Amino acid sequence: MPDPLADSYAFCRKFARRTAKNFYYSFLGLPADRFDAMCVLYSYMRICDDIGDDEQQPVEVRRAALTTWHSEVRQALDEQSASGDDELPEPSALDVLVTGRRVLPALADMVATFQIPHEYLFEVLLGVRADLEADQHSDAQSTSIPQCCFATFDQLAAYCYRVAGVVGRCCIHIWGFNDPRALDLAVDCGLAFQLTNILRDLAEDADNGRVYLPADELQRFGYPPEQLQQRVRNEAFLKLMEFQTHRADEYYASARGLFDVLDPCGHPVLQAMMKIYGGLLSEIRRRNYDVFSHRVSLPAWKKLVIAARAIARQQLQRI
Repeated sequence: MPDPLADSYAFCRKFARRTAKNFYYSFLGLPADRFDAMCVLYSYMRICDDIGDDEQQPVEVRRAALTTWHSEVRQALDEQSASGDDELPEPSALDVLVTGRRVLPALADMVATFQIPHEYLFEVLLGVRADLEADQHSDAQSTSIPQCCFATFDQLAAYCYRVAGVVGRCCIHIWGFNDPRALDLAVDCGLAFQLTNILRDLAEDADNGRVYLPADELQRFGYPPEQLQQRVRNEAFLKLMEFQTHRADEYYASARGLFDVLDPCGHPVLQAMMKIYGGLLSEIRRRNYDVFSHRVSLPAWKKLVIAARAIARQQLQRI
């Protein structure tokens, strides 16, 4: 007889291997049960992102799909089902939901096993919805000038908590931790990674009408948002980027405190993730902040070396 739970876990492993890129390499140093859990967590996060990022669909269709997904996740976690008679999105927008439904059995099992607070999963959906609202606002403006999504860093940090900080908290529940300080340190870690992603993707996001850097900081450095779309790399841009990378460094430094409060099995995977994302930030600096010529990334061989070292450290822990 088919085993829906086993099939769901197998699907998540394959899905993560095919799509996770940076994250997947860092998972390889974990024990088997925690590796599976990380594949499930990644799969859930990726489904959420894919619903919000499908630019082939109008914003209202993506919003409807997100509402459906929220309801199905809540039901899978045995919480009170979302009420309402919202219409289902058009069939073309349901493809990602069909994929998502294959993740749900493993998601519910993983959340129960590692006692992950359900609120973390729903915070991610609020972050995706915020992006959709920004897209709709940009469409309504009927302008080619990219729009700042956040007025201040505090607003950006609140967004980063929803799309990255809670992911960090989910991760430490899977890895294990022995001090409640880990919860705040995990948020700092997620913020460091998300800031790195934002700096790497400045040009791509601007082309899509979004600027994630705070509007007041762009103004302070004299760098208007439209110059991102124009790929202007002047003195103001270099100073802006120096400021932003220094801020990211501070969050990486704080996140290193996690090594003091994580269970040992989490150390290799955290170190791998820090090396991968920290490596991206270092590469941005090495290029003198040229994030316009081509996408910043680490070569596959370097990520494989990082993963191999993580696996070796995990094996040494078992001796």
